[in-house]
Amino acid sequence: MHSNDRPRATKRRISRRQVLQWGGLSVLGHPFLPDALLANSVGGHFTPGPAKSVILFNLFGGPSHIDMFDLKPQAPANVRGEFQPISTCLPGVQIGELLPMTAQVMDRMTLIRTYSHKYNSHNPYNVLTGFDGGSDRENYFAKPNDHPGMGAICQSLNVGRNDIPRYVMMPAYPGWSQALRRAGPYGGYLGSQFDPLTTVCSPKFATKGEFYKPVLPTGQPILPSLDELPNVTSGRLELRKNLLRQVEQRGRAPGATRGTQSMSAFQAQVFDLLTSPRTRNAFDLSQESPATRDRYGRNLWANSMIVARRLVEAGSTFVVVNWEEADSGNHWDMHNNVFGMQRVLVPALDRIISATIQDLEERALLDETLVVIMGEMGRTPKVNGKAGRDHWPQCGFALLAGGGIRRGMVLGKTDKQAAYPIDRPVSAGDLVATIYRQIGVDYTRTIDDLNGRPIHISHGGEPVTEVIG
Repeated sequence: MHSNDRPRATKRRISRRQVLQWGGLSVLGHPFLPDALLANSVGGHFTPGPAKSVILFNLFGGPSHIDMFDLKPQAPANVRGEFQPISTCLPGVQIGELLPMTAQVMDRMTLIRTYSHKYNSHNPYNVLTGFDGGSDRENYFAKPNDHPGMGAICQSLNVGRNDIPRYVMMPAYPGWSQALRRAGPYGGYLGSQFDPLTTVCSPKFATKGEFYKPVLPTGQPILPSLDELPNVTSGRLELRKNLLRQVEQRGRAPGATRGTQSMSAFQAQVFDLLTSPRTRNAFDLSQESPATRDRYGRNLWANSMIVARRLVEAGSTFVVVNWEEADSGNHWDMHNNVFGMQRVLVPALDRIISATIQDLEERALLDETLVVIMGEMGRTPKVNGKAGRDHWPQCGFALLAGGGIRRGMVLGKTDKQAAYPIDRPVSAGDLVATIYRQIGVDYTRTIDDLNGRPIHISHGGEPVTEVIG
């Protein structure tokens, strides 16, 4: 379209070619929406909990718990690694030396040192659903019969406001840098209309990274198919709305399919959400001061967390930030060079954790926002022959703050090598049940899968009552 287009053009018939030129229906939603239109909402009632919103920061790949939050300085050298413990603002509590800023906000957080399950797979399936009974062969890629993610469940129950995207995944879908879609965040057997609004990004790097030699990316999450929207003319927007009206008319025509009939109303809702000032404002980082930007750090993950804060400030219910960019080494799967990788990634994480907690607190949002920082597993206590640590779902960590969570608490103890919990193991289902409880969703609820079988949304988990304030 050209700048001299006028709204009067909306009266004309829109051709298939023009649909393709203008992005068609993709401008009204995101890549998952076309499949969503046949599914029905579960509906239901929920009782508001202490948390109005959840920010879940997923450290994809499995961060090394023994180097970050459960150091064992008395263990053998090939177990304890290269880093030393430092004191925190909590008496008697120590964490890794690369986390000095986090050490100063530990009095506002709860640390779980015994996140333990049996799901040895690289995707956020167990983190976002609470299900740990899968395998790489069955669950590596997202499928329509997957268990739904927590955010999808919240959407199906109409938790939160309806004038802002309720469930958002940033800066891209899990697996985007490997050109695959990993299981975990989607609606699964609930239907893909409960998938998250997933942003896109174009990261830039000062130098070329490698898989085990990370370089932090710059950039920010961008609304899908709307990166051009601030410069679009009102005429072009009217043309797009006219396209939607034609779809609606076709849906009402004799012989129209159920999918076409469903599409018009659903796409209209998506269009309104993505083009609303509230949504666009949440993604506008130019409104943040340079001091705030510096506080979080000038990288893609920091910018994603700032947008996450802006989204919950605007009323979003469930926001996930997935730290994963494989080509540049921005992931936590550290089979090689585990200490070198952490010297780049952990200081950036340290700054983000501290900034997020302090920023939410200063804006009086922390008490109503549940912040969860974790990965899908921990790392092996023993350092391998490539100076790396391998997969270890038997033990990992989770950091929680706000949203009715106790302050200044450490839950769980591990053995002398941080290999296994010896006190209070917390399962994937337990952690998910805790999040559901705090957001006001009945964690005992069941939902029928595609075969009509009732499936427990927390997969047998129970809330971790010790960490609830």
